[in-house]
Amino acid sequence: MYCFASSMPKFFIKTYGCQMNERDSEQVAHSLAARGYERVGHELEADVVLLNTCSVRDMADQKALGKMGMLGRLAKERPHMVFGFLGCMAQARGASLLKDLPGVDLVVGTQKFHRVADYVDELIKKKHGRARPPSRPHRAMDDLRFSVVDVEEEAGSQSTIRDQELTPSQATAFVSIMQGCNMHCTFCIVPQTRGAERSRSIDEIVAEVRDLVSRGVKEVTLLGQIVNLYGRHEFPKVDNKSPFVHLLESVHEVEGLERLRFTSPHPIGFRDDLIDAISRLPKLAEHVHLPLQSGSNKILKAMHRAYTAEKYLDLVERIRRARNGVAITTDIIVGFPGETDDDYRQTRDLAEEIQFDNAFVFRYSPRRDTPAAEMPDQIDEHVKEQRNQDLLEVINKSNRRILERLVGSQVEVLYEGPSKTNRARLMGRTRTNKIVVFPPSPKRRPTGESEELVGELVNVRIERANGFSLYGMPLLE
Repeated sequence: MYCFASSMPKFFIKTYGCQMNERDSEQVAHSLAARGYERVGHELEADVVLLNTCSVRDMADQKALGKMGMLGRLAKERPHMVFGFLGCMAQARGASLLKDLPGVDLVVGTQKFHRVADYVDELIKKKHGRARPPSRPHRAMDDLRFSVVDVEEEAGSQSTIRDQELTPSQATAFVSIMQGCNMHCTFCIVPQTRGAERSRSIDEIVAEVRDLVSRGVKEVTLLGQIVNLYGRHEFPKVDNKSPFVHLLESVHEVEGLERLRFTSPHPIGFRDDLIDAISRLPKLAEHVHLPLQSGSNKILKAMHRAYTAEKYLDLVERIRRARNGVAITTDIIVGFPGETDDDYRQTRDLAEEIQFDNAFVFRYSPRRDTPAAEMPDQIDEHVKEQRNQDLLEVINKSNRRILERLVGSQVEVLYEGPSKTNRARLMGRTRTNKIVVFPPSPKRRPTGESEELVGELVNVRIERANGFSLYGMPLLE
């Protein structure tokens, strides 16, 4: 029989998809670490392998399925190991994953991340013979009775994503403020995988932020599927301000917090009170991620986006008037069903006019059980790819122009740690969320002390722009 010697089992989590998935993974990691499990950096070192999955795009689905297929070999070689799917794809596919991938032991949906540690404990006991179906005196790893599937809804699940394992000197953190979505965009599977909108209380969220700041975090990003619609069903407006604006004001008051961000909003959630908050809350960083999806009113209507290109453009202008120097980034889908050359041209023209700081450009990917997947006039993949590459060039040009305008200027950078491409240099982000790489200051950063300075705000003079990053020199105080 396999045993873990004197140590507790080791676990590995790989996350696919958005920042909310990353945050959910951190909650699972915290719950396992709290029981003594050790987190490791590679599946070959682990006794428990968990894939937190995404269903928004087919590519993410296929990557996760392919990864688990490769791990199936480990299941045969190391039968003590536990393999599990978590998150959106787990929610959407449920028990079918067990049949498609025999090595899978655990399938946990989006409202049950807080149950994962219990299920892992249970599976480890089963795999070591301490609990087995009474009719089977010996372990059978392919017996589905050894597997756990939980994709049911659970009231209050929005308040279970609240604990974090911070790395030493971690400067930034994500805070989940709500789960689910009620918008039902025709291309999106999220309402099916994450359920209806459910929000945490302001007091809970503020308490989590205070705890993070007390542990050294200087910047938090509030997360929600439609973050600026936070609390609209649970909490009343007060003084004609939405619950989301009240939340921003409350988090803004946390002493020691330097920067506040939020993602991802919907254009229809930008009312006057939120525009006003952007203008008057100094900790709120000068960056708004504002998904466009399309510049064609015909396509926007088919997507059920509930705004027009003209209203979107007016909103961008209002945000820019409210906060000088604000960066605007976006999401755009090309090749949505029925998108003609003229529809695409309208999207391209609007991107040219707005001059986004950056954008995530996606080729439309049909998702099962969404209205768009059944629409006529699906676009050929070759056409999608052409439009994708063309629009990326438009976005990259505007990004380069904006970065080059910063050369010679002085920017405030929150130091996050060593550069990923050159450990001898430091990396941080501006208030407009641009990456800045810079060398340690010899006066203030003796060798070996740079890690202790994570979380510092550093003034950097930008000397050059290259690709999607800025490079500069720290200014001596």
